[in-house]
Amino acid sequence: MNMESEQRIILGDVEVTRVVEWQGPFVPAQGLVPEVGAEVWKDNEEWLAPDHWEPESDTAVLALQTWVLRSGGRTVLVDTGVGNGRERPDSPLFHHWQGDFLGALARAGVRPEDVDVVVNTHIHSDHVGWNTRDADGEWVPTFPNARYLLPAADDFHYGPDNAYAKGVRRDDRLLYEDSVAPVHRAGQSVLWDGSYRIDEHLTLESAPGHTPGSSVLRLASGTDRAVFVGDLLHSPVQILDPSCNSGFCLDADQAAASRRRILERAAAERELVVPAHFAGAGLVEVRREGSGYALAPSTVS
Repeated sequence: MNMESEQRIILGDVEVTRVVEWQGPFVPAQGLVPEVGAEVWKDNEEWLAPDHWEPESDTAVLALQTWVLRSGGRTVLVDTGVGNGRERPDSPLFHHWQGDFLGALARAGVRPEDVDVVVNTHIHSDHVGWNTRDADGEWVPTFPNARYLLPAADDFHYGPDNAYAKGVRRDDRLLYEDSVAPVHRAGQSVLWDGSYRIDEHLTLESAPGHTPGSSVLRLASGTDRAVFVGDLLHSPVQILDPSCNSGFCLDADQAAASRRRILERAAAERELVVPAHFAGAGLVEVRREGSGYALAPSTVS
């Protein structure tokens, strides 16, 4: 199922708009989070289906989406999806993908030249694709006036000095060359490590494990709080047991530690948790329950 949608919420002085590039059944549930048993999905079917799980096929449902933040007079994009016309042989669903993401952004009131900051929470193909566009056979930055904030650890890991993540996957070299290197050549990239303050409301923080440079973006404005967690979470079942990693996490122990740390603070400070790939409302609230966490879906209106 292909769809573009946009939904808005206001958090303090920050407007948050969700733009969905794609949504639908993605991979087998236990392929997405191998450490979660089939019984967990079944026992929680009442709230996992249909937004996060398709019981008939036992398939996890995901979304690819960009969050548009209007903060302090600037327009900030959090992750940029898959992009059009990419060579992605390791990802058949998105190999030579063609969609209307820029049209969806336009319907949300955002032109490419309006974007001031692009945040890539990490360097994976479904988070950096629209960093660039094809201009007569050359990849150029899609957002000509933006600073692109890239985690330094990921830039090294996936870049040429590390043989494109040591050449394990073909897509890693391809995505770096078509979606990251052109931004460097254009002089629009900013590499950061540890933490990076964007403005008075928005701060990037490292949360490694899924990738070496995986990060989260914290929003604090007035009494409202949110944390955009990228791929720290792929499914709500990981909130029930934060020790369970996705099948895409590179460092299992580090990813689980980052996930638990971020969820602990979200529960304590009542931060909305905004993952990159949750379908349905796209965000959740979490609370402590015993030694773990429980959640209540939040509605984007």
